[in-house]
Amino acid sequence: MIKRIDATEKAVELINILKEKHGDLMFYQAGGCCEGTQPQCFEKGGYYQRMGDVCIGTVEDVEFWVDKDLFEYWKHAHFTLTVIDAFGVGGFSLETPLKKTFQIEYRIFTPEEEKDLEPVFRIE
Repeated sequence: MIKRIDATEKAVELINILKEKHGDLMFYQAGGCCEGTQPQCFEKGGYYQRMGDVCIGTVEDVEFWVDKDLFEYWKHAHFTLTVIDAFGVGGFSLETPLKKTFQIEYRIFTPEEEKDLEPVFRIE
């Protein structure tokens, strides 16, 4: 099965730092105008997903949720979670006090990959 999301080594390191400090985590990738490449990291349960939102997989056992409309737009793309040294939009994400920002890089799946993608989970 082909994963829909992976993470860079730096992103994994930051996730583990945040898990030590905050416990179980979750990511949410909204579809708004300002945060299209900036997923938000919350304590698990700290953000309430909407009906139809999609969990595309996990990174370090942390669920990665995507807004239902954004998923429809990017369902043929692989997500790579990265991190940069910067203060992100809004400042709601748990990495903000560390002067870090999670970001997503996208690439389109190949036709071969499309045939073997991991299933997603939707809130019904």
